[in-house]
Amino acid sequence: MAKFQGVDYYDFDGLLNEEELLARDTIRDFVDEQVLPIIEHHNQAATFPTELVPKMAELGVLGATLPEQYGCAGMNNVAYGLVMQELERGDSAIRSFASVQSALVMYPIFTFGSDEQKNRWLPLLAKAEKIGCFGLTEPDFGSNPGGLITRAERKSGCFVLNGAKMWITNGTIADVAVVWSKLDGVIHGFLVEKGTKGFTAPEMKGKHSLRASVTSELVLQDCEIPEENLLPNSKGLKCALMCLDQARYGIAWGAIGAAMACYDVALQYAKSRIQFDKPVASYQLVQSELVYMITEITKAQLLCLQLGRLKDQGKARHTHVSLAKRNNVEIALNIARKARDILGANGILDEYPVMRHMNNLESVKTYEGTHNMHTLIVGEDITGIPAFT
Repeated sequence: MAKFQGVDYYDFDGLLNEEELLARDTIRDFVDEQVLPIIEHHNQAATFPTELVPKMAELGVLGATLPEQYGCAGMNNVAYGLVMQELERGDSAIRSFASVQSALVMYPIFTFGSDEQKNRWLPLLAKAEKIGCFGLTEPDFGSNPGGLITRAERKSGCFVLNGAKMWITNGTIADVAVVWSKLDGVIHGFLVEKGTKGFTAPEMKGKHSLRASVTSELVLQDCEIPEENLLPNSKGLKCALMCLDQARYGIAWGAIGAAMACYDVALQYAKSRIQFDKPVASYQLVQSELVYMITEITKAQLLCLQLGRLKDQGKARHTHVSLAKRNNVEIALNIARKARDILGANGILDEYPVMRHMNNLESVKTYEGTHNMHTLIVGEDITGIPAFT
C-alpha cells in the first residue's frame, strides 16, 4: 500500500512546529501500516480491532494532552488534533475510541477527580491497561442532556444508581464508566466499574455506520458504588458539557482526516479512469467537484489550526468548538458523497474507503451534538438570543 502523501494546498505544514509534525507523521505511518490493512475486514465483520489499542497506547495517543506525571504525552492541542485527524483518516471508529478514552474518560477524571482517582486511573488508562466509556446520553435525552433521568441516592457508605444510557462508545469493553447522574437534583459524575452488581453494558447491534466501533447501552439497576467513586469536583451539567467540548475538538480535526482520505482517492481515480478516450479528471464537472473538495479541506485545516492555537492559549470558547465541529463534519460528508460520485459504481466497493467514511460520517454528524444543535449554539452566541425551544 502506497504511503499517504497528505493533502496540503496552502503550505499548511509550514504553520506547524517540529513536535506537531512529528506527532502527525508518527500516527500517519501507524495508520498506513497498522490500520488500513485491517479496517475493511473489521468494518464488514462489525468488530472492533482491539489489537490496535496497545499500539495506540505505546504511541502516546491516549490522554495525549494530559501531564507526563500520569504517563501521558503532554502534547499541545494542535499536535493532539493532528493525531485525531490521522486516526480518522483510518476510520472514525479508531478516532472515536481514542477520543472517548482521552476526552471523555481521562479528561473528566483529571479535571473533576480527586488526587486518589487521578493517581489510580490515569496511568492505567494511558497505558490501555484499563478502558473507559462515558455515559451521558439516555434513550429519551440526547440533545437535551440536562433532562436526564438517571438518579443517584445516598446510602450508608455508598451511592445507589438507577437509570440507563445509550449510544455509548466502548461501553461493552470498558473497565470503568464515567456516568452522569442526578444527585439531589444536581448532575454529578460517578465512576462505575465493570463487574459492579446491577451494572451491565450490552452491545448495540445492527449498525450501518461506525461498524468497527463498539456501541453499547449502559443499564444501572440498584447499582451500588463506593462514596469515593463520586468525581468530587463535578457539579452541574456544565461539567459534562466541558468533556463534550474536548471530544468535539477532536472530532473537528478527525473529520478533516476522513475528507482527506476521500479526496485523495477521488483525485487519483479521476486521473487514471479513462472514459471517452481521456481521464475523467479532464472533464469540467469532475474538476469542479475536486476543487470544491480541496477548497473545503484547506478552509477546515486553517479553522482547526486557529482553534488549536486558541485552545493552547486558553482563549478558545465552546462556541468556537461548535463552529468547527459543525463545519468540518458537514464538509467531510459532502466530500465523501462527491468522491463516491466520481468513483461511480466502484465507489460502493470496499476496495475503496469512500463508502465506509460516508456511512461513518453520518454518525459523526449526529453525535457529540447534532449539526442543528451546534447551529443554535453559535446562533445564540452571535445574536444573544437562545432559539433552542
